Amino acid sequence: MTTLTGLFFTIFVGLHLVLMLGVFLEYRRSQSAKAIEKQRTIPVSIIIPVHNEAFRIKPLLQSLLSQNYSSIQLIFVDDRSTDETGQLLSDFSKQFTRGNRTCHILTLTENTGPNYKQFGLLQGYKMVTGELILLTDADCELPSTWVSGMVRRMMVEDTGLIIGPVFKFIPKTSFLYKTQAFDHAIRFMYAAASTGIGFAGAGFGNNMAVRKSALESVHGYQAVPPSVTEDAALISLIAVKTPFKVRAGLGADILVMTEAEKTWKQFIIQAVRWTKGGIFSPDLATRIAFSILMGMISLGILTLPFLLVLPELWSLPFAVFCAMLMNTSAALAISGDALKPLGPLDIFIQLLFTPVLNTLLTLMTWFRVPIYWKGKKV
Repeated sequence: MTTLTGLFFTIFVGLHLVLMLGVFLEYRRSQSAKAIEKQRTIPVSIIIPVHNEAFRIKPLLQSLLSQNYSSIQLIFVDDRSTDETGQLLSDFSKQFTRGNRTCHILTLTENTGPNYKQFGLLQGYKMVTGELILLTDADCELPSTWVSGMVRRMMVEDTGLIIGPVFKFIPKTSFLYKTQAFDHAIRFMYAAASTGIGFAGAGFGNNMAVRKSALESVHGYQAVPPSVTEDAALISLIAVKTPFKVRAGLGADILVMTEAEKTWKQFIIQAVRWTKGGIFSPDLATRIAFSILMGMISLGILTLPFLLVLPELWSLPFAVFCAMLMNTSAALAISGDALKPLGPLDIFIQLLFTPVLNTLLTLMTWFRVPIYWKGKKV
């Protein structure tokens, strides 16, 4: 092991040991928040953007009806749907509305973008009346304790935003679905870990809570800069521009399940969009940290073809392998039952394949390979 490769190994593995500490700290914080006794029912607003979701929104609607929380303002932002989404929401609204539960359907007839979802969210934020704002998507299923669990975690006074765990369904035992489920778990692990050590900059917008007063302190959601990853932009805004803390919530009571992409093309487009959001994050600290992380993973993987002629480079890919062992252990620990369909062999294969996949995504991002999402270049 040469001095440089030894230094790479020490830095990369040491970084991941620190990240494991971050996951542990967020777990402890989450457990403490769960133990808080509710003193009052805090009004909550939930914003859900939808667009032609009739074929997949019913599980979400059913899980919203089952929430064990009484004071909820639901805001659906129907972005120019042309299918039966509007009728489904209208029927659902009659079921949901009772007592302190209300349901509003905001129908958009035009959307100026450039990020259509972000524009829709902006319109939804204008209708918010709750002290806390929760976000999810049409392709998600929520545990009945989701709202109450997120509220408990937000009751810590300096908490301005919570990122919650999101894992993907594995509807079939195919390599595509297994890869997505594992990749999603690793991404959330990194988000929770970096949040735990004070470098919040990533999370999933389909499981998030933000304090209304935190947003108002930066002049509202319109202050979030346009981004292909509007959720990460919101996190960075709260973390950098407000005195509030960003936390990662862990626990089965707030674990959201979401649908997997149906094709490799759709999955790669989604993954490149997320990778680009990290490497070009509006938050400088996030941008530097994410670029270093992805760069070191890529360096370790790209040295593999040269090991036969330069065996002294072995410590670079070995460092990546050691890091993936830690990542995988943490992901399994925080995923509950979500990754149970993955057997030991599946996990081992993904442990080897995921850094290769992330190297490909990083190279596509660095070399600006054109990717189109919803008809627009990402």
